[in-house]
Amino acid sequence: MANTTDAAEQRAEERRGASSVQSVDRAVSVLESLARLGEAGVTELADELGVHKSTAFRILGVLENRGLVEQERERGKYFLGAGVLRLAGAAAIRLDISQEGQPVCRALADGTGETANIAVLDGDAAVNIMQARGSAAVTAHNWLGRRTPLHATASGKVLLAHLPRERREALLGRKLPRFTGDTLTAPAAVREQLAAAREDGFACTTEEFETGLNAVAAPVHSYDGTVIGAIGVSGPAYRMAREHLPELAKAAVKAAAELSRRMGYGG
Repeated sequence: MANTTDAAEQRAEERRGASSVQSVDRAVSVLESLARLGEAGVTELADELGVHKSTAFRILGVLENRGLVEQERERGKYFLGAGVLRLAGAAAIRLDISQEGQPVCRALADGTGETANIAVLDGDAAVNIMQARGSAAVTAHNWLGRRTPLHATASGKVLLAHLPRERREALLGRKLPRFTGDTLTAPAAVREQLAAAREDGFACTTEEFETGLNAVAAPVHSYDGTVIGAIGVSGPAYRMAREHLPELAKAAVKAAAELSRRMGYGG
């Protein structure tokens, strides 16, 4: 009897999942149609989707609530909303920092001899979107595409330090995992380092994410002053010893200033 009930529940769950996927597909189709047509009414969009007007109206209502479409009240036509521009802008920023950052990242790696990385915020982690290896970094890790913790990496601390206070505190309010004996997991201690990162213009980590690995990073600014990424170098602690980190931080700050300039920042 239990197996029969479980099978029925599984089939019901699969039907709900299929319905959800279909709804998402239709919502994306609406956005694509509006991108192509410029504007359209409910009837026209229903015909495009091959659905009843009531279904098209429900989809448009959800998209309108999320700011992805807007309605011209007098004529009832729908068009793409500011929410789409916001999403497109976020994607464009990531693309731009990758394109503009390539020569800067390469120059930082060549100048320091260590592995240089550019990272951006990805939810509750930093993700490395570009990497260049210096002459001394022949056995360095491949960080490209890897999500790393905000509280235990130099790039992560930079990104975390420049988040709005409410979001930063929400992230610090979670349990901070320990990766090595040197990982800071007490929120008060992390806050102290984040305040120093904002004041100094860079952040450092010494064996906090991996034993034997040190790093420095500095913030990259967009044209409006928003911190959109971090650029820095990482390497083995025996080469990047604590006493050498301030000098490497200067190189990271200089690279960050150059990349920020390329991103339109004039500060």
